[in-house]
Amino acid sequence: MSNLTDNTGYEHIEVLGAREHNLKNIDLTIPRNKLVVITGISGSGKSSLAFDTIYAEGQRRYMESFSAYARSFIGGMERPNVDKINGLSPVISIEQKTTSKNPRSTVGTVTEIYDFMRLFYARAGEAFSYLSGEKMIKQSVDQIIDVILNDYDNQKLIILAPIVKGRKGHYRELFVQIAKLGYTKVRVDGVVMDIQPKMQLDRFKIHDIEIVIDRIVVKTEDRFRLSQSVQTALNQGKGLMMIRDEKGEVRNFSKFLMDPKTGISYDEPAPNTFSFNSPYGWCPCCQGLGVVEEITEEAILPDKSLSISRGAIAPIGEYREMWIFKQLEVLLKPFKVSLTTPLDKFPKEAVEIMLYGSDEPVPVPSKKYEGTEWNTKYEGIINFLKRQQESGSDKIQEWLKDFMMIRTCPDCNGARLKKEALFFKIDNKNIAELAQLDVSDLAKWFEGLEERMSERQNVIGREVLKEIRKRIGFLTGIGLEYLTLNRPLKTLSGGEAQRIRLATQIGTQLTNVLYIMDEPSIGLHQRDNVKLIQALKDLRDLGNSILVVEHDKDMMLESDYIVDIGPGAGRHGGSIVGQGTPEEFLKNNSTTAKFLSGDTNIEVPKQRRKGNGNTLVIKGANGNNLKNVTLKLPLGKMIAISGVSGSGKSTLIHETLFPILNRHFFNSKREPMPFKAVEGLEFLDKVIEVDQSPIGRTPRSNPATYTGMFSDIRSLFCELPESKIRGYKAGRFSFNVKGGRCEDCEGAGMKKIEMEFLPDVHIACETCKGKRFNRETLEVRFKGKSIADVLDMTVEQAVSFFENQPKIQRKVQTLHEVGLGYLTLGQQATTLSGGEAQRVKLAEELSKRDTGKTIYILDEPTTGLHFQDIKALMEVLQKLVDKGNTVLIIEHNLDVIKVSDHVIDLGPDGGRNGGQIIAEGTPEQVAKVKGSFTAKFLKEELNG
Repeated sequence: MSNLTDNTGYEHIEVLGAREHNLKNIDLTIPRNKLVVITGISGSGKSSLAFDTIYAEGQRRYMESFSAYARSFIGGMERPNVDKINGLSPVISIEQKTTSKNPRSTVGTVTEIYDFMRLFYARAGEAFSYLSGEKMIKQSVDQIIDVILNDYDNQKLIILAPIVKGRKGHYRELFVQIAKLGYTKVRVDGVVMDIQPKMQLDRFKIHDIEIVIDRIVVKTEDRFRLSQSVQTALNQGKGLMMIRDEKGEVRNFSKFLMDPKTGISYDEPAPNTFSFNSPYGWCPCCQGLGVVEEITEEAILPDKSLSISRGAIAPIGEYREMWIFKQLEVLLKPFKVSLTTPLDKFPKEAVEIMLYGSDEPVPVPSKKYEGTEWNTKYEGIINFLKRQQESGSDKIQEWLKDFMMIRTCPDCNGARLKKEALFFKIDNKNIAELAQLDVSDLAKWFEGLEERMSERQNVIGREVLKEIRKRIGFLTGIGLEYLTLNRPLKTLSGGEAQRIRLATQIGTQLTNVLYIMDEPSIGLHQRDNVKLIQALKDLRDLGNSILVVEHDKDMMLESDYIVDIGPGAGRHGGSIVGQGTPEEFLKNNSTTAKFLSGDTNIEVPKQRRKGNGNTLVIKGANGNNLKNVTLKLPLGKMIAISGVSGSGKSTLIHETLFPILNRHFFNSKREPMPFKAVEGLEFLDKVIEVDQSPIGRTPRSNPATYTGMFSDIRSLFCELPESKIRGYKAGRFSFNVKGGRCEDCEGAGMKKIEMEFLPDVHIACETCKGKRFNRETLEVRFKGKSIADVLDMTVEQAVSFFENQPKIQRKVQTLHEVGLGYLTLGQQATTLSGGEAQRVKLAEELSKRDTGKTIYILDEPTTGLHFQDIKALMEVLQKLVDKGNTVLIIEHNLDVIKVSDHVIDLGPDGGRNGGQIIAEGTPEQVAKVKGSFTAKFLKEELNG
């Protein structure tokens, strides 16, 4: 058997008769242990082949290896619509959609670097006291006895066992228990006293209590008695003991880590001591999240120019006959202000009392009993809201969110760990300080660490350090050296999260595996693309097969084999139009081959737009890694924001610019990142952000419902003569409400059959045959088509079908223009990719009447797009700009950058070394800038 066949017995992966979704019964042979790219026009069937056929079959085979009992818990997978797949290795899929939204998932935890660091600190870390800064010491019983014999020879000592430290209580039962153990004396708050019957302390004061174990004169010949007393004291004190000498000075000893000065001790460190996901390690204030939600004065008093009666206090609103307003009226009298005085004229003390309450009773005149007063305590707005936060219903909790802001935890300052964990150090750094370093700085810190550690630490850390350095190397190797270990996974882009998973997989060093990836080059600058391709080749060279669904030119040319699916999208796709090594593939006549060889390309416009002469300016942006940036956006142009990954593009646009505009136009509560000033808002009238989040989370959501087209289609159907005769209203044609839908499947079109010990099976509803509506509803037809037939139409078919319905036709036409002609109107939202969802949103915005003063913000709209689709998308966006709007695109794709009117390049590098605007102007001007990575590649593209 040759090396290539591995343990499957096949030299190739053979796919026979694939018919999943739009695949047209294709047969395909893919070489094993190679880097293979599957490409083609968006919607041609790439994902159907890679994920819904090959990956699904691999997963199904894995599931089949479980017992029927185990499968009943896990659920099962349907067999993909394919005749046979030979030569399939175990399959691992690395997709973009797998990003965790859990705030506890960080770059460090996912790559396992932080887990190894926890182990390293638990075994090799040195403990220091958080009170005195002294190094903590650990002593055995013999060592404690030797210290006492040496330092206190012939002195009178009291040996004490601490049992209560700094706690309130009367401790009546505790004294009874101590007496039962045979002890007659205790030391309470520094005073030695006899235990009396019914003895108790002041329950509201804080106390320290120690049992007097022995009173002894220290002599070498009494070592046996001393050792008995020390052991007893350590047992009663749970590892801690104290001695008091003749001068009254107290000294602490511990079997655990202890500060010899103050007596505080730490538990024996374990890996979970340094885990912010465990109660043993997390900061008790924020429970390991690093941030807390606080009710803030700014949220409660949003506009201080208003008076209380006009609604200055947001939670209680405008004046009405309510008890709290009467209380406030009386409360404010001594300050010579009233409910009609604007809040900014209030003295500071009045605002304090209003928010935090007063202990003085407030005499409110009674309406019912004239001449009498109700004396009540005024709680304060913030205290009232805090009480509701602890005990209120879900509805109240939701309401309270309007008055809360997320702040860095005051106890741990965002470090996420309890203070004891932060005082374990290696080379003067604690684990949280290391987690805050970016990966490149972390790598430098680990360089030569052995020379800065003790011999014991070196012996313990040798193997762990190897693992940590290896994983740091993988992250650097795929261009993510600008990330920090404590960066939450939910803040990463799809491409970054995917590359992190790739680094983790390279770290596992698996062999004979088939990896399937979905556009790993997304969000990656051309400079870092080289690193990514090398990482994939390294994974291949370990003895794995790599299958990549990709549109990137460099990736295709560097691969071992290319498969092109097409020729069109949707029903026009699903066939193989070209395959072979890059050299063989370029000789094909497919659309992809023409773009790769340069026969077809996206034309650079002859002239760049001059814009409308107005500018939007944001001064002094300082969020994350931005370095006091001033952003100037010339309006009425297409603007591309470029720069290497991590240079600050998202911080500047999504977290600073968009929240500023959103707050100005729509009163959004979201706070922008820090900035100093904004100018030019008067030149715009609205902002629209088109991102890649799903258009719906349930199968009932689809492009027709999202764009609002379905309401128009239902209105059209209920206006038909047949509907009027039957008395049908628009609701009759909805599959979400009772009436017209099939009640057997409740409008889902599918029924779930529970198979007990086997996986659930989804079958088409027998009553409606998957059409979602009942027979009476389907009898109403427009141009011979029922409402179910309309939902099954592709966008392309709907364009001509609704040509005489301008309201519907406009929405369908825009979906077609953004390259989604292959989608059906009723396609489930859950089956759309991020790029498709983004284009559905874009189409929905484009179909609206625009004012010509709108700014559109798009984040990498080329995700999942073929060269041909990018061409079509840019034509649509150019039309928007031609109407006077401004289109702002965050993008790495050079085809988009070269056709923009204005380019703003951030850099020069990622992370700490980024955050500056290093070039701006037309693409031709930016291409000449030295020190910009984008300029270098843009120059080649413009000259090419």
